[in-house]
Amino acid sequence: MSERCLPPEWARQSATLLVWPRADGDWGEGLTAARDSVQAMAAALARFQRVLVVAPDDEAATDIATRQRAETLPGTRLETLQLPADDIWARDTGPITMQEAGRRVFVDFRFDGWGGRFDAAADDALTLALYETGRLGAGDYRRSATVLEAGSIESNGQGALLTTERCLIGAGRRNPGFERGHAETLLADTLGANIVHWLTRGDLIGDDTDGHIDTLARFVAPDTIAYQGCSDPRDAHHGELAAMAGELAALRDAYGAPYKLIQLPLAAPQYDRHDGHRLPAGYANFLIANGCVLVPAFDDPADAEAAAIIGRCFPDREIISIDSRALIRQHGGLHCAAMQIPHDRPHD
Repeated sequence: MSERCLPPEWARQSATLLVWPRADGDWGEGLTAARDSVQAMAAALARFQRVLVVAPDDEAATDIATRQRAETLPGTRLETLQLPADDIWARDTGPITMQEAGRRVFVDFRFDGWGGRFDAAADDALTLALYETGRLGAGDYRRSATVLEAGSIESNGQGALLTTERCLIGAGRRNPGFERGHAETLLADTLGANIVHWLTRGDLIGDDTDGHIDTLARFVAPDTIAYQGCSDPRDAHHGELAAMAGELAALRDAYGAPYKLIQLPLAAPQYDRHDGHRLPAGYANFLIANGCVLVPAFDDPADAEAAAIIGRCFPDREIISIDSRALIRQHGGLHCAAMQIPHDRPHD
């Protein structure tokens, strides 16, 4: 292992971070369903590892405790931390954990609500608040003044990062004046990247993150990428996702070899129940943990196919489908709602 490494998600983990949906947040009538989805995630994960659940206020803490008494939420391997938070998307508000010379470093990039779209002061302060509780475990804290969300990068654990141009440098939303060179220097200096793979194509309709890579293409092994496909030429996604597949096929690793590519099916269109806009429902937003992989489900025939494909990528882990329809109504998913905390010896 390199002296400086961003562990891949399949490396050994210490815990998974989740945030409980707030009653006074954006969930409205979908609050109970969203909490049920996070509960299902927590219950599945707690079978395999520690789960840290942030309760953003007293009411959320009470709801968690009530569910634990009812035994719908586990009472063991689940730790509640009452800390302020704006929303549940821990992927982008939790720490990005590096390994440097055998020691963990919890990197806290600035979070600005996906380019200023949403209020984010509490979310931006969350990683430091978590670190100060001591519940993340041994490691150093490092703050970065640059805006970067973990949902926008994928690591293969060997120095390669996969990302999208539209999110990191497009339109200058997050870091005005950023160009590829700035971004590549940042990713090398802070995350140990020795090669950055840029995608310029690919999009899910309804996405409000400017093209987070974790909705589009994911490393499932150092030399393998699972990506969101679309086999129906009548679907509005077909052209963009086909173009993205072409870009993935053209990528070469640090040794000049192409990556193995695995296409995921696309769920049937999901629509907002109020204004009818299409929601960014896809299967690339799966979540990897120590002994399992949580796979999005949308009450769709493609659910089983997606779970089977992802299962072949991780034959030593249990594949658990989690109903993600409540989360997708707020344009997020399983991976968006969770952040892994790598073990202090992730490759043991």
